[in-house]
Amino acid sequence: MSPTANRSLLTAGVAVLLALAPAAVAQPPGRSESSFSQPSRAPGVDYVLPTEAEIKATLDRIRDYFVRSTPYRIVDTATGTPIEDLKKPTKTAGIDLRPGQFNDWDYPMGVVLAAMLLDADVLGDTAYSAYALKNFDFIFDHLDYFRAQAKEFGPQGYGYRRLLDMRELDDCGAIGAALIKAYSKKKDPRYRATIDVIAEQIAHKQFRLPDGTLARQRPQPVSLWVDDLYMSVPFLAQMGALTGQRSWFDDAARQVIQASARLQDPASGLWDHAWFENTSPDPKFYWGRGAGWALMATAELLSVLPEDHPERPRLLEIFRRGAQGAVAAQGGTGLWHQLLDKTDSYLETSASAMFTFSIARGVNRGWLSPAYAPVAQAGWQALAPRVRPDGRIEGICVSTTAAYDAVYYYNRPTELGAMQGYGPTLMAGAEVIAMLRNFDIQRTLNTFHYRQRAK
Repeated sequence: MSPTANRSLLTAGVAVLLALAPAAVAQPPGRSESSFSQPSRAPGVDYVLPTEAEIKATLDRIRDYFVRSTPYRIVDTATGTPIEDLKKPTKTAGIDLRPGQFNDWDYPMGVVLAAMLLDADVLGDTAYSAYALKNFDFIFDHLDYFRAQAKEFGPQGYGYRRLLDMRELDDCGAIGAALIKAYSKKKDPRYRATIDVIAEQIAHKQFRLPDGTLARQRPQPVSLWVDDLYMSVPFLAQMGALTGQRSWFDDAARQVIQASARLQDPASGLWDHAWFENTSPDPKFYWGRGAGWALMATAELLSVLPEDHPERPRLLEIFRRGAQGAVAAQGGTGLWHQLLDKTDSYLETSASAMFTFSIARGVNRGWLSPAYAPVAQAGWQALAPRVRPDGRIEGICVSTTAAYDAVYYYNRPTELGAMQGYGPTLMAGAEVIAMLRNFDIQRTLNTFHYRQRAK
């Protein structure tokens, strides 16, 4: 083969690799506090104390993107034509998913809706909770129609299949937790009836290991995914808060403790993505979003767990180890990597938002020292530029299965439509605002020092 042909093949190969690689996010110019004598101004570094107004403006852009983009209509999914007459179901009728998942029943939207309710509480802005309640109401206003459709044609993916035919924790746990939070705002009996269905599903129908740990039967016959901590624990915790029954808290604590024993590295505190019963030793991949799910789930549990619960000290130890590991893995701009222990993997948004929220929540609730606060501050300042003017967010890894090789994780693409990063970013901003309110912040020696504000 001629040198020219070799060069052509090499050029074509490089082009293919570049096309498959996750899209790079442009690094903004660095900036630092004007009072610092030796400022940190590397590209992508925003070492400035944010204001509450700045954070809220970013959150408002995300909220407005959802409000603007959510289509509250039923369409013929074969043609896209709106359906006005909902008296008799047809097989092709469904919610309009062309713009995205916005009013679907699935776990990423569950995180978004819970985040909207949190933001409403922190910001005192009912536009956030109004969006969440409108979405839930749209679902329940049309559920009888889709129930009739499922009876005649079988559950359809565009007809709330995950709600009418729950199979996995993805189908019910995260959005179920959001529904309980919505029920605290609006005592709609339809909400409560579905909460009870989800409770029965998770408590008695989901696949579990002999010790009670929630698990999956894919990709291996017995597989434990770290993702499932967030797909179960917040719901179990919220059920404890809703009912006052200690057994829900006990199950939530058991999930975290037993998952930690199999998935959390005792030295680094980082969480492995998956454990397979039939593979020993199994490969370890410290996927960022997976570890983020675990830390957020533990934070959500600790937020409502009774102070006298016997497992609280163990849960705090697990949370603190995870937070310490996350701090050690934070990158030089404030973001975290797709693979936390691989600094040549790309900087990923959803994991960064999850760690930012969890660490800020830990500082705000006293589970972590205020020394951790600048980590969350830096995390938020690195996240904010990834929110575009139209409210869409860059750098979010798409859906990711439990896999067996680093090449898979390194090369998962990012998409603006990957919903998994939107809810955590809304949560992170709200929790950082709460942190700014809770502490006096000193700027000395070219860094930030958070001091507990006198009450």
